[in-house]
Amino acid sequence: MVSIPWVDIPAILSLASFGLIFFLVFYGPRVQSVTTVGSIVRSLEKLETMKGTARTAVVDYMKTTGGTDGDLKRVDDIINYVTIMPVDIDPSGVIRKIEHLANTSDDRVRREVARLMKGADPVSLSVAQNLVEIAGGLNMMHKVIRHYYLTGRKTHSYATLLQLQMSLPQVMVQAEELLRATDSIRSGKPVGDGVGPLVASKFIGDAPKETIARDTILARTTVKGRQLLVIKAEGPMGYVGQPGVAIRRVVEEMDTPLKAIIMVDAAAKLEGEETGEIAEGVGAAIGGIGVEKFQIEEVAARHGIPLYAVLVKEGDEDVMSTMKKSIVEGADRAAEAVTRTIEENSDEGDAILLAGIGNTLGVGQ
Repeated sequence: MVSIPWVDIPAILSLASFGLIFFLVFYGPRVQSVTTVGSIVRSLEKLETMKGTARTAVVDYMKTTGGTDGDLKRVDDIINYVTIMPVDIDPSGVIRKIEHLANTSDDRVRREVARLMKGADPVSLSVAQNLVEIAGGLNMMHKVIRHYYLTGRKTHSYATLLQLQMSLPQVMVQAEELLRATDSIRSGKPVGDGVGPLVASKFIGDAPKETIARDTILARTTVKGRQLLVIKAEGPMGYVGQPGVAIRRVVEEMDTPLKAIIMVDAAAKLEGEETGEIAEGVGAAIGGIGVEKFQIEEVAARHGIPLYAVLVKEGDEDVMSTMKKSIVEGADRAAEAVTRTIEENSDEGDAILLAGIGNTLGVGQ
């Protein structure tokens, strides 16, 4: 009979535990650092691929709509355009400066795109400009992430790398949404952000239209015995127009006494909310860098005009994706909310202004 030597299992486990603790104390940070760097590098590689895919989408679209191989070498220059924000040490007049720079930047991109796409129709030009903006956004994301990654490696700052790793999930989600948007934009179909113009178009119908600001139209109709002035970006091009300028011209230059201003726009939904839900409130329902929002709030406050908002809830992934059925149904509910707001806050004969805010790609008048 073979005898089995006695083994002190508790002692072995104790030694193993001490060995693991020793390893974690001296080598744990290094292992964690390698894991962090690996995660960042993988995300950077994915961002670079996404950036290249977006650029290819721009080039391919321009080629099919009149661009030439020689001209398209300028695409990279356009994608890398930057806008330098004005000094804000003295905030007086800074909004006017930002508006001027934003308009100058938009003008330059439009001219470049039009030069590369000689003879293209207005819708194609607007689609190309949207694609350029998407490619530029992905390009900037890649540059910023790469900058902080290389800075962290250069300075041996694990804290910098750790903060970067923690922020990457949100960045990558935004990047993936932008990349998916290229297919929606290129198709010319309405996107989720166009829900505001879609609601406005429901009220315009066959009413006569006039240009009130750049890429922005004004239509006059009646609802429940009230005069309704409707503003939206001119479709079906992929523009958002200048609703701030349009509202100011209606109120001040056209001297129209408004009982109320109602704004309809898409709004980011919270987790747990359903896409297409409606929220009603007060205030200027408009995103962007703040210029249009300031202009609308300034005009409304100066003339004592109530600002009402009707919001259609959407996820971040819905904004620049092809408009879903739930958002279209939300637009119907938003139109009902607009009619109710008009009835509850005005009398027959009053003038109301309705502004449909958003990218009006694929949404006619």
